[in-house]
Amino acid sequence: MTRPHLPLNALRAFEASARHLSFTRAGLELRVTQAAISHQVRSLEQGLGARLFRRLPRGLALTDEGLALLPVLADAFGRIGATLERFENGHYREIVTVGAVATFVTGWLLARLEAFGKAHPFIDLRLLANNNRVDIAGDGLDYAIRFGAGAWNGTEATHLLDAPLSPLCAPGLAARLRRPRDLLRQPLLRSYRSDEWPLWFAETGVPCPTIRGLIFDSSVSMAEAAARGAGVALLPVGMFVRELEEGRLAQPFAAEIAAGAYWLTCLKSRSPTPAMRHFRAWLLRELGHHSDVEPRS
Repeated sequence: MTRPHLPLNALRAFEASARHLSFTRAGLELRVTQAAISHQVRSLEQGLGARLFRRLPRGLALTDEGLALLPVLADAFGRIGATLERFENGHYREIVTVGAVATFVTGWLLARLEAFGKAHPFIDLRLLANNNRVDIAGDGLDYAIRFGAGAWNGTEATHLLDAPLSPLCAPGLAARLRRPRDLLRQPLLRSYRSDEWPLWFAETGVPCPTIRGLIFDSSVSMAEAAARGAGVALLPVGMFVRELEEGRLAQPFAAEIAAGAYWLTCLKSRSPTPAMRHFRAWLLRELGHHSDVEPRS
């Protein structure tokens, strides 16, 4: 397809004049005379066969045709400007936007972000934490790191890390728990995934009690509640190593259940950018996987 001739100087003159509603102020911005701006705009109007401004005694007013053209040009010049600003020291700074469940962010990813920055200094990582409920397209994400079984409609999923669940609680409470049956007399903190405690009790051979009370949409906040003595939480132990080492949490029982894993997901329709490929390869290397592992569709 052959592009029409684009009178870029005239388009810039019009866009600046439309923002300021003044040829004089547009000239000051573009560092040319008011007469030059007026000439460029008139040339554009002649080329289009349409008036873009109504000339008023004190300034300008956009015509319907001018109103139609302005947002297109403003967007185009804005995008061009933003792209040019991403060049630095002869390199183009890329962006990769990742949404990640907050438990993975605080329990694994944050401690390694400095290493990613050193390995890829010209990639800007935009990290958006969530509670595992995410809309990749609607949230403008390149990737989403999720907890689950690895099956989400319209996405490819690459396995990152298993995350077995086990009870965690404040050390003082853990000292009083001798066997799984002792949990029947304790407040059990729960997530919105209602099958987790029944699965854990089934693993230990103890009938699961009726569980009532607080429901958390974040393992991070549930872990904090457990550390403050609010009850016993069923959590991915590997994501709370620091809290265990610091003595804020304790694991009273070794029994674990496999209720899900962490996955790197992206839309099947999304063509990966170089920045996306670099982030994925780095993430898999950090986890000890081969970077060419195939995602699950």
